[in-house]
Amino acid sequence: MLSGFLVFLIALPLCLGIALACGYPAIAGIFTAIIGGMFATFFSNSELTIKGPAAGLIVIAIGCVTEFGFTGGKDPAADFQAYQLALGVGVVAGIIQMLFGAFRAGILGEFFPSSAVHGLLAAIGIIIMAKTFPIAMGLSSEGKPLELIAKIPQFIMDMNPIVGLIGIISLLIMFSYPLIKNPRLKVIPAPMIVLMVTVPLGMYFNLSQEQIYSFNGQEYPLGKNFLVAVHENMFSALTFPDFSGLLTTTGWKYVVMFALIGSVESLLSAKAIDGIDPWKRKTDQDRDILAVGVGNTLSAFVGGLPMISEIVRSKANIDNGARTRFANMFHGMFLLLFVALIPGLINQIPLAALGAMLVFIGYRLASPQEFIHMYHVGREQLIIFVSTIIGVLATDLLMGIAIGIGVNMALHLKNGAPMLSLFKPQILVERDEGHAVTVKVKDSAIFSTWIALKKTLDGLASESHVVLDLSETFLVDHTTMAKLHEMEKEFKEKNSTLVITGLEQHQPLSNHPEAGRKRPRG
Repeated sequence: MLSGFLVFLIALPLCLGIALACGYPAIAGIFTAIIGGMFATFFSNSELTIKGPAAGLIVIAIGCVTEFGFTGGKDPAADFQAYQLALGVGVVAGIIQMLFGAFRAGILGEFFPSSAVHGLLAAIGIIIMAKTFPIAMGLSSEGKPLELIAKIPQFIMDMNPIVGLIGIISLLIMFSYPLIKNPRLKVIPAPMIVLMVTVPLGMYFNLSQEQIYSFNGQEYPLGKNFLVAVHENMFSALTFPDFSGLLTTTGWKYVVMFALIGSVESLLSAKAIDGIDPWKRKTDQDRDILAVGVGNTLSAFVGGLPMISEIVRSKANIDNGARTRFANMFHGMFLLLFVALIPGLINQIPLAALGAMLVFIGYRLASPQEFIHMYHVGREQLIIFVSTIIGVLATDLLMGIAIGIGVNMALHLKNGAPMLSLFKPQILVERDEGHAVTVKVKDSAIFSTWIALKKTLDGLASESHVVLDLSETFLVDHTTMAKLHEMEKEFKEKNSTLVITGLEQHQPLSNHPEAGRKRPRG
């Protein structure tokens, strides 16, 4: 219960901010977290993940409502229609995710190359920063990401001084909070500290009152449009989907993006949380994606955002001492009580504060450390990472990750992987008289054939000793090396042993322990 309460303190402002950045009403993010906590919890066996709206889906959601006619407040009727059409897309995407879980497609999360996935998330982070920085300055965020990035100096020069002050203070709190080392000073989460500072500031400047003020010879507006707006009665905010958007190619394009990218993000988050679970429990990926699908279907039916197993709140959940999935349930329950009992307080939150929180989240996704890490893993991984980022910024998420995968494939061919081995794995299982098991892989062991290799090794997890012989491969890529290191740990946890051999003649592509390995021909 305590962990659920502390996660609620983090989730409240983030749910509101993510919803507004998506072009949905602010309350939509709260609906998602309530359903993720109080319903999806019981369909998954994941004990420590927090289900709710995620910054990683902002780009898809805002793209969806924009293509359905969202005007950013200029035409409220058109905005509401776009919102309802996006909800219809969300319902169908949730049903598809349920089918993913029912037909055991959770392993698809293992397919994508890690550098391309990191590039996708970094690109999303850049887009979030570009879209929400103007909001933190009290300005409009219309425009494409690259245009908005180029206008950042102009946004600073043109900011609404009072609103910009609130945004800058919020940014300072969010970026300085990680520098605090004393755990006692970090009992209250950074997003809640931002609200504790900026809500009184907003009241002091009387943001809720429509007015014009002068500063340095110029006039600037203030008013309720700079504050969060939610209904006093939560039930009056319930909104039902319009399925007519599914008669268009736009609708189905976003069904695919919500279902596919949302599923991959959720699976990766659940797997990452399994890695830091103090009790070493493992999430059933199929059940987890089924739970997310159920949650998304229910959420979209009542007006909520798409949800995933969200990693930041899940990590906070562990740090606050959670042991079971009931922390997720309590976090949803506290959100429900807060919105039901004191919605008026939400209406005092400055949008600039939420914009600043999202700028920080975007920075975390696309931090310089991500670029440095990729460089250390190998220059080729950095090329894949950057290619994916550029692809996403120049096109869209699906095309961007396709570009990253294409660049990865081209580099594999350059490094000596036979063309056929990119798609068809060559795996042979041998047993000797002493019942020792050897798995031999020929030609290449790369991301596109990893699922087949993983299924083979999973099927041998009950064996006491398994040898993976990679001596006949020309290439073992970074994604496979990283996942094999994870499997070594999984075998050890099951009191078994996985021994990786045959890499003596391979040359590492960098000094990183998870770098790809290439064997010279001849």
